[in-house]
Amino acid sequence: MTLNIDKEYPGDVDFDYEAIARLVVEAALDSENCPYEAEVSLVLTTDEDIHRTNREFREIDRVTDVLSFPMLDYDTPGDFSFAEESGDTFHPETGELILGDIMIAVPRMLEQADQYGHGAVREFAFLVAHSMLHLMGYDHMSEKEAAVMEAKQESILDELGIRR
Repeated sequence: MTLNIDKEYPGDVDFDYEAIARLVVEAALDSENCPYEAEVSLVLTTDEDIHRTNREFREIDRVTDVLSFPMLDYDTPGDFSFAEESGDTFHPETGELILGDIMIAVPRMLEQADQYGHGAVREFAFLVAHSMLHLMGYDHMSEKEAAVMEAKQESILDELGIRR
């Protein structure tokens, strides 16, 4: 698995975000039985940058905690059977399945960790797990979809021992 991390956030992040992200990405891939080695890009950014990106790509003019940019269109969430027929879904040099990009606003993440009464590591891991599920076709537009995502997020984090 390749995890490309771009830390655009100018401040310090007081935990090993690369190690945590790698654990959560791998656990999410395993939870969905992804049959391929995968590539994911993660950007740690500011509230201002994620606000701008949210406005530009989603036409939502506000700060958010995380944005996900999946590279694949799934018929069924977590079903990778179509990937080999989908054209340029694999990295030409590594052969890894390109899942997409995750963008996390570090200040918003830290604020939410305080607000929810758990640590920054737990909040970061939650946002990565949440976004990984989006990169694998899951969404939370209906109550049923939200319940499925919430259960999967908690399962991924519980398996890693990252609890509230």
